[in-house]
Amino acid sequence: MPSRKSVVASSGNVFADLGYSNAQEHQTKAKLVRLLARAVARQKLTQREAARRLGIDQPKISAILKGRFRGFSVYRLMNFVAALGVEVEIVTRDAHRDPAEVVQIPVHPAIAG
Repeated sequence: MPSRKSVVASSGNVFADLGYSNAQEHQTKAKLVRLLARAVARQKLTQREAARRLGIDQPKISAILKGRFRGFSVYRLMNFVAALGVEVEIVTRDAHRDPAEVVQIPVHPAIAG
């Protein structure tokens, strides 16, 4: 007789589901890496070309694209994405006010690095 396995609904953040203490940061980094990978693919860049444009060496871009991005801050990953021509904005909302009050701060590719 086959064993019954229970299914647990995801919270929407796999890192939280796995018990990471800084789950939101990990999820943000994963989203940025996904954008980075899309930009590299869309531009048909080799890892060497992408690394040169980002100012890092090829093994680092390889590690990032394979999901090993713990050593990179959210800010640095945002700048990598911006350096490949993806517009990045930081949006903040006051939790106690109308959500329509939004501050948008563009991160310009010229500051990437």
